[in-house]
Amino acid sequence: MKPSVGFIGLGLMGKPMSLNLLKAGFAVTVWNRTASRAEEVVAAGGTLATSAREVAANCDFLITIVSDPPALEEVLWGTNGQGGALSALKSGAIYMDSSTVSPDLARKIAAACAKQKVRFLDAPVTGGDWGARKGELLFMIGGDGETIKEAEPLLGVMGKKWFHLGPNGAGQTIKLAMNAILALQVEALAEAMALVSAAGLQPEKLVEVMQSSMARSGVLDVKSQNLLKGDYTPSFPLRLMLKDVNLAMELAKELGVTLPAVAAAQATYGAVKRDAKEDMDYSGVMRFWKK
Repeated sequence: MKPSVGFIGLGLMGKPMSLNLLKAGFAVTVWNRTASRAEEVVAAGGTLATSAREVAANCDFLITIVSDPPALEEVLWGTNGQGGALSALKSGAIYMDSSTVSPDLARKIAAACAKQKVRFLDAPVTGGDWGARKGELLFMIGGDGETIKEAEPLLGVMGKKWFHLGPNGAGQTIKLAMNAILALQVEALAEAMALVSAAGLQPEKLVEVMQSSMARSGVLDVKSQNLLKGDYTPSFPLRLMLKDVNLAMELAKELGVTLPAVAAAQATYGAVKRDAKEDMDYSGVMRFWKK
């Protein structure tokens, strides 16, 4: 029998991930702080719980994917005297968090799960909302190898590839390092386009050359089109990229590592976020040079 699945967090990534699990025949119970976001999932056959705790109490396999560390802590430990999901998990259950948070928080969750004989995986994802819809996400996982093996039937529905990177916290560490690179790549492209435009040339020509050179990359192939069109419809919101850059800088401070380029990106993304009137994709960093 397939395990019953609990799913908490139905944003750009979580909603299509949960829908793919339903399509694959899993029984899925969901909860989201904004209940209206669950309507499509419920229409597809999912069950809407009244709380995060109710989800956890009625599943064999819990998945969370929420916006930031405070949101995850509230889901797991509750607030204002209301219990969270963590204490309701059954002994022997598997809990996988696909949010992007700090490695320290992942290890804190792992320790709390161990006390309840719950197996925990920190498994942040990459691939954008289009990857979530297609079931082609990539999972970066910290935790026990045997637990990952048990999770593979679900991972294979939501993603195309997964990496076992080490103990709990390893998945989050790799995710923060990777997102720091993505932030830098898109910022560097925005800077280069600003330079080319100021010289009176078409930025399309820069992209054309890059796509035929060593400077080509998957993220630039996609995000260059956002920058050229000025279309910043969020696939990965700037607010979340800034959160991840902040987390990377906090981790660097803990480890005694200096990241001057990431620090510069932190300042630039922060300035654009402060000026933004809407929720936009992180390629909207181009607005720093459009001002």
